[in-house]
Amino acid sequence: MIKNYFVIAISVLTLTLFSAVANAAQVDLKDPYKMVQQVADNTFKRVAKDQSIIAKDKEHLRVIVEQELLPYIDYKYAAYRVLGSYIQKVRNIKDKQEKAQAVKNIRAFIEVFKSYLVATYAGVFTQYTDQKVEFEAPRPFADVNVATVRTKIVEAGKPDIKIDFKVRQNKQGEWRAFDMMAEGISLLDAKQSELHGILRQQGIEHVISLLEKKSQLPVQFRGDDGNA
Repeated sequence: MIKNYFVIAISVLTLTLFSAVANAAQVDLKDPYKMVQQVADNTFKRVAKDQSIIAKDKEHLRVIVEQELLPYIDYKYAAYRVLGSYIQKVRNIKDKQEKAQAVKNIRAFIEVFKSYLVATYAGVFTQYTDQKVEFEAPRPFADVNVATVRTKIVEAGKPDIKIDFKVRQNKQGEWRAFDMMAEGISLLDAKQSELHGILRQQGIEHVISLLEKKSQLPVQFRGDDGNA
């Protein structure tokens, strides 16, 4: 039940928050709270606008994500978080040739992880409905580079779903999304836990191949079986 709750929460917030707009100038990237709210508002407009295209071809959702979503996701940082201690392991490699290959593999993982996110979020967009999201009041963020935007999903006849949406400020002072938490469960931590054993036992090249195959599957929602 908790797993299904988490899947639903992630699905709704992904639809609502992990989207972008046709005109990036409309979004205030210097303010994490404004960024999240503006992106959410523009998400529904874009998805609603393209419904006739999506109805004929769900793969169009992948195009939307690639063109409009990625600029608002710090996917490189998210990929590093998923790899976890593997990054430090690579840093400690002494052999230059071995280290060069390991770094190459990390770069390949980042690219395939990006494609995996595109496929995952495109699939989540197939679950679009008219959910309402309420945002907490902004908090001071001048002295931090990571902020949590707390939101509440409200849908008639169903319990409210509380989500923590994590955003990170880059060196240019712009905020990007990198994680979300539902019921105290981090999406990135869940993915790291899923891949950790595979990474340790079969290596990063196998993980890359696994994610690549998943990212190439036709666009569809896969949250019900936990294999999104």
